[in-house]
Amino acid sequence: MTGAGDGVLAVDSGGSGLRVVVSGTERGLLAQRESREPVLTGARGIDPGHLMAQLVPMVRALTAETGVTALSTAVVGAAGLATLGDALRAELPAALEREFGIRRVALVADAVTAYVGALGPRPGAVVAAGTGLIAVGTDLTCWRRADGWGHLLGDCGSGAWIGRAGLEAALRAYDGRPGGSAGLLARAENVFGPVRGLPGSLYPRQDRPAVLASFAPEVAACADDDPVAAGILRAAARHMAESAAAVCPATGEPLVAVTGGLFKMGDPLLVPLQEELSRRLPHAPLVPAAGDPLAGSVRIARDLAAGALTLPSDEAMLCVMTGTKD
Repeated sequence: MTGAGDGVLAVDSGGSGLRVVVSGTERGLLAQRESREPVLTGARGIDPGHLMAQLVPMVRALTAETGVTALSTAVVGAAGLATLGDALRAELPAALEREFGIRRVALVADAVTAYVGALGPRPGAVVAAGTGLIAVGTDLTCWRRADGWGHLLGDCGSGAWIGRAGLEAALRAYDGRPGGSAGLLARAENVFGPVRGLPGSLYPRQDRPAVLASFAPEVAACADDDPVAAGILRAAARHMAESAAAVCPATGEPLVAVTGGLFKMGDPLLVPLQEELSRRLPHAPLVPAAGDPLAGSVRIARDLAAGALTLPSDEAMLCVMTGTKD
């Protein structure tokens, strides 16, 4: 049982920084803090020491602000957990118990927090798309994922994928090859300067996916009048729907949702995506996402604290650990 002053900690750690919520178990979301500094990743994967260095002062401030006197449960949603989370799994639960007395910790892949934020704990599939792209689905017995392989090997339909395709069409127009777009060439030169210098300025950069993705809105802006740009977005929608179909339960009454900054493009992307999803997943209606990954972390934390968590466990995707005092 939890007392009136008890609460839960929810964390969303991603490429743009760290977001933290302290929530009362019975009083809803109380307070939030944010850091623009992403948690470091090194030879050991995601760095638990750097995560804690940022987390401790934020949590101290949030508990003081809210009056929460004890934290029973923590959920940490982290980008890259599946492949880079060994150090977190080994060290973070003990660190959270030592600093805050937290005895239940769930380490969760950011794709799962995105899923729960969008659909809650029910069967379905969620496509999370920004610079990259991943699809996650569950029938509540196991998790399935598709894509999320990065901009060189996958992330098909993502912002980086759309931006790269748009720049390829611009270069085709520059060369006089088929499949080019004069409109995208003009936009590429407006954004990046003369396209002859584009390889030299792009290839050495460590943030290539983000640079490519920065051109995706230019593709969307051309789509109404440019068949090449419209075709790129139709292809992106097809890739997204293929990933959703790969993870969506084939039976029952699953739902599908999409979440992430890429969908701010609006109708040029959403209309062909709705058509593709209807064709490939006629049994799974598309619904609006209820919330974001941080909302998903909060939901998982509250359910875990209440003993009501129904999501399937998975070492790489959702792993619940208890401390030495339990």
